[in-house]
Amino acid sequence: MRYDVIIIGAGPGGIFAAYELTRIKPDLKIAVFEAGHKLADRKCPIDGDKIKSCIRCKTCSIMSGFGGAGAFSDGKYNITNDFGGTLYEHIGQEKAIEQMEYVDKINLEYGGEGTKLYTTAGSDLKKLCMQNKLKLLNASVRHLGTDINYIVLGNLYDELKEKVDFFFNTPVEKLEKTDTGFKVTTVDESYECDKCIASVGRSGSKWMEQACSDLNIETSSNRVDLGVRVELSADLFSHLTDELYESKIVYRTEKFEDRVRTFCMNPHGSVVTENTNGIVTVNGHSYEDPAKQTDNTNFALLVAKHFSEPFKDSNGYGESIARLSNMLGGGVIVQRFGDLIRGRRSTRKRLNENFVVPTLQAEPGDLSLVLPKRILDGIIEMIYALDKIAPGTANDDTLLYGVEVKFYNMEVDVDDNLESCHKGLYIIGDGSGVTHSLSHASASGVHVARHIAG
Repeated sequence: MRYDVIIIGAGPGGIFAAYELTRIKPDLKIAVFEAGHKLADRKCPIDGDKIKSCIRCKTCSIMSGFGGAGAFSDGKYNITNDFGGTLYEHIGQEKAIEQMEYVDKINLEYGGEGTKLYTTAGSDLKKLCMQNKLKLLNASVRHLGTDINYIVLGNLYDELKEKVDFFFNTPVEKLEKTDTGFKVTTVDESYECDKCIASVGRSGSKWMEQACSDLNIETSSNRVDLGVRVELSADLFSHLTDELYESKIVYRTEKFEDRVRTFCMNPHGSVVTENTNGIVTVNGHSYEDPAKQTDNTNFALLVAKHFSEPFKDSNGYGESIARLSNMLGGGVIVQRFGDLIRGRRSTRKRLNENFVVPTLQAEPGDLSLVLPKRILDGIIEMIYALDKIAPGTANDDTLLYGVEVKFYNMEVDVDDNLESCHKGLYIIGDGSGVTHSLSHASASGVHVARHIAG
């Protein structure tokens, strides 16, 4: 079967590429291939009762399926060029913001109306951060919440399913260049197309690496972010989250001058696990519905590590640390900050007596046996720095879950249209290494669709 356009991956990049193509050129014959399930079939088996930890499903419903890894995130769309990727380096700062704002408009039309847009503009918190050797990054943040984000994705799927051929639970095994375009091969069948858009996300990093090798597409190594997820009483961060919701704060450590940053802040949220290529790591979700909210706020503290010669496998380094955590704790490890500072592992007894009640059933342990000293020292420094703008952050009862790893695809060599060296093959979203967020990935799909539609 032949298509005008084949999209590999139904994450935010693939969804918005399909949406924009059907809007501009409704006569195009389009197919989307996705390794995971339909949105309605995406169910994590962890129920907190019979199944309390990750059982390593063949296809992780949290990471794969319609909506991508962001489907069950807390639906934060950061409209900014200060973080979330380097899309602006390819398409320009104004166009990048314009396309992120366009994505925001579509999200509102498809179920996100009434959700709040937060902004750092004019915030007194910038000054407070600067006074304490911290930097608050600029952004406007649309918070949909995990529940509203799910509704938006469901409505987008209902819009697209009659216009696009979706192939779920159908991973692409091989992508080839042909004389007339491209051939996509699955376990059962081969399909051809004039143009192809690869939007495989972070969970498709190994697939993307192999595809680039097969097609002789140049890549460059990227970074890996390593750290922990912090959980504390929501009241301690309320002055930040009430005004900004998502505060991206950066700190430069005194000891090594490494940069530590907050990431994915979830007010009144829950800590969750996710499975990336068989490795169990930690993340966070939050809901717009007050009935689903908790008394805690969680966020990641991450340290970026880059490698050059002779070692270039940043993701491999991150995977080895995560596997060590899985080996010691059977999955995610949780430790009280007071225990970490005292050089002792946390125990179930101390966790049961803790003032902050964990929202994830994780194994009590010792993160100093998992994370390298340099990274752990930076995280501890950052917690004490945050304690100055949010007193209580460094309380003994603050919980640290490990490890949190953000894998970044190697950066693929693409031009300003996100087109590879093979004309007609576009590589977008987090799978390209160019974007690292929902908003940037979605905007990259819009950009390529508009280019293809001419």
